[in-house]
Amino acid sequence: MKTAIVYASKTGNTKLLAETIRAALPQQEVIFCDAGTPPSDAELYFIGSWTDKGSCDAAVSDLLHSLQNKKIAYFGTAGFGGSPAYYEQLWQRVVTVIPEGNQLLGHFYCQGKMPMSVRERYVALMTAHPDDTKLQVNVENFDRALSHPDDEDLSAVRSWAKEMYALSEK
Repeated sequence: MKTAIVYASKTGNTKLLAETIRAALPQQEVIFCDAGTPPSDAELYFIGSWTDKGSCDAAVSDLLHSLQNKKIAYFGTAGFGGSPAYYEQLWQRVVTVIPEGNQLLGHFYCQGKMPMSVRERYVALMTAHPDDTKLQVNVENFDRALSHPDDEDLSAVRSWAKEMYALSEK
């Protein structure tokens, strides 16, 4: 089966997941590319994106919207989160751009580190607004995200990819 792994990665987190998925799959007929150059003839698509304003990258959204009668396994990273409920909200937004007729095999999310400029912005805002407790929570989340995707995340995406591949063969 011809498989495409297509992704958009702003900071390298989603690219790391895509590379891990690639290594977990049988190597025959795997196409690995960024979202700007997707193949049209694959049967199974692993499609990944960083989280952009609560949804997927615009190029990934365009790709998902263009697919017809394909098997799709979606993966993503998010700087915020860490909770299955949050990841489910993100997935529900992504699903809205996928046309009916495609077979959605499943989805995978994990936390990903953010650029240091994000933390610097939070700290500057905390100085300007010392009573805003949400900003301290944002800094703490940022610091937790620095180690992600970690070994546990990569092991989980590896297992998930094998499961999605097995599902696609049925």
